[in-house]
Amino acid sequence: MLNFTQISSTLLYAAFVLYLIAVLFFSGAIREKSKKEKSNNRWGKIGITLAITGFLSHLASFITRWIAGGHAPISNMFEFISFFGMMLVGAFILIYFIYRLNVLGIFALSIAAILIAYGSMFPREINPLIPALQSDWLFIHVSTTATGQAILAISFVAGLIYLLKAVDPAVKDKRSFMLEVIMFGIICVVGFIAVTTSFSVADYKVDFNWIDKDGNEKVMKYQLPALVGPNEGMMMTPDRFSPIAEMPAIIHAKKLNSVIWTLLSGTFLYLVIRIFTRRRISQLLRPVVKKVNLDLVDEISYRSVLIGFPVFSLGGLVFAMIWAQIAWTRFWGWDPKEVWALITFLFYAAFLHLRLSRGWHGEKSAWLAVIGFAIIIFNLIFVNLVIAGLHSYA
Repeated sequence: MLNFTQISSTLLYAAFVLYLIAVLFFSGAIREKSKKEKSNNRWGKIGITLAITGFLSHLASFITRWIAGGHAPISNMFEFISFFGMMLVGAFILIYFIYRLNVLGIFALSIAAILIAYGSMFPREINPLIPALQSDWLFIHVSTTATGQAILAISFVAGLIYLLKAVDPAVKDKRSFMLEVIMFGIICVVGFIAVTTSFSVADYKVDFNWIDKDGNEKVMKYQLPALVGPNEGMMMTPDRFSPIAEMPAIIHAKKLNSVIWTLLSGTFLYLVIRIFTRRRISQLLRPVVKKVNLDLVDEISYRSVLIGFPVFSLGGLVFAMIWAQIAWTRFWGWDPKEVWALITFLFYAAFLHLRLSRGWHGEKSAWLAVIGFAIIIFNLIFVNLVIAGLHSYA
């Protein structure tokens, strides 16, 4: 009998590898010296072929996991991030065939690979859906929301490329500082992947008995050293690092612990890079974007928002409200995830207003695209992992 779970994992790994190899070919495409259009050179053609192959492998992974679990695989953190990464690659492929911009592949596929690796750090078991999630609206709402966010992520990629070209990191001002903060955030994710993988290889585990907000005694399992412990937590695993602080029941201590490790590992990795290269991350990436047409990436960023915003609005607000009315007999309840979905909607509405009515093109628009994606990632990571709510992933 076929093990669809294992097949799905293998296909996802294959997609991850293909994305990384595609990044290398797109890098070769922007360096190739030719009288022809850079987007038509052989390196770019190989790169997009690998990206499409990886996307098909990713899609097959999604389908086989659906078969294995009997429900749409978008019900936990690993599944959602994997689906988000797949939709990001799908959005990139469509936009690539319109604009033929190879440098977009370097950044879009790199971020997709980072997302896949980050998502893989979370539990990957397939569990039955709780009754509240046993609805067709789960797939309709979550898939549409993730697709909209993925298209908006392309706006971020284009905006980031614009800023790397337009902002001189050698000039120490607010613009270059904020650009480096963005680079630091990306390094933090890479650092978390590295540290989680290291402790996973070492088979590090620690269990706590703790009391939840309803007064029930539960067990919480850590895969990283507990810098912060759960409410009234008692460590059950001997010879492990004791928590520095105890969190109240309203805060999910294990997930907050992951966020803290993300910041610590990212800071360490960032400092190592700075010490050995003696340059900012944005300076290291600047040669990659030196031949970019700023007007072109500005247009890509704007059109990505123009498409992604209504898709996100449909999934994150309209479909969400319909499902909430069916499931909870109310369409709005000020749950943290609902609030941040509304904030995301209002931000991108302001983005379009400022662009169309106030003429915020170029660098201003690029900064807005980057800030918008930061809101999406905050919603994905901090709201899902730290703030307790009806939408928090297990």
